[in-house]
Amino acid sequence: MHIRTETVAILSLISFILTGCYSSNPKDIEAFTKPQNVNVSTDEYILQPPDEIEIHCSKVPEVDLQVQQIRPDGKVSFESLGEIDAAGKTPKQLANTMRAKILELYKLSGDNPIDVRITVYRSKFYYVIGQVTHPGPQIYTGRDTVLNALSLAVPTVLAWEQRVQVVRPSSDKSVKPKIFEVNFDRMTAHGDTSKNVLLEEGDILYVPPTILAGIALVIEEFTRPITSTFSTVNVVYGTPAYREAGGGI
Repeated sequence: MHIRTETVAILSLISFILTGCYSSNPKDIEAFTKPQNVNVSTDEYILQPPDEIEIHCSKVPEVDLQVQQIRPDGKVSFESLGEIDAAGKTPKQLANTMRAKILELYKLSGDNPIDVRITVYRSKFYYVIGQVTHPGPQIYTGRDTVLNALSLAVPTVLAWEQRVQVVRPSSDKSVKPKIFEVNFDRMTAHGDTSKNVLLEEGDILYVPPTILAGIALVIEEFTRPITSTFSTVNVVYGTPAYREAGGGI
């Protein structure tokens, strides 16, 4: 009876895989931005610990080219300017805050006498999971596209590249997540970048297994406890102690 139950469960899961049941909606792609439609999205990047920035202000040598990592308390500090709140600001907003501080000590000319540049992105992530060589959280920079993300993650031979799911989660229960499919094989082999959208912080790329790979993975999952049990029995029965006790031949 136990084996029969497992068989039914395996067949049910295989049936689910074969139907290709995904929650994707082709129209959901409208919630995503195409990279060619925005010039520089990093202008809206919100700094957080432990992002790293570099200051450019040639007229103030004390801060020019200084590299700062935003501390856990959200601040950066300079000998002449003291502590400055950086977390929660865009690079431009932080530059304006620093400009006001510097003007208390120095005379500055020009519309943009100080520039804050992000040198290392460390605080935000998108995620690539499923049949890829490098799964898990990936650093978000503001210019990450589906093509770039999948190329870095490297789909495996088990990947169903024609049905990659692009997911934008929703923290609001009344708003459904946005999900659409990407044919990564067509994107790379034929140069079809019509679905090569910009990712946002927290987006998920799910690379499913092919039908045959999915069936093999399901069967492996169900047979693993049985295989493990037989392996344990063989190890115990094959020990010298068992043979000395008369259990062996």
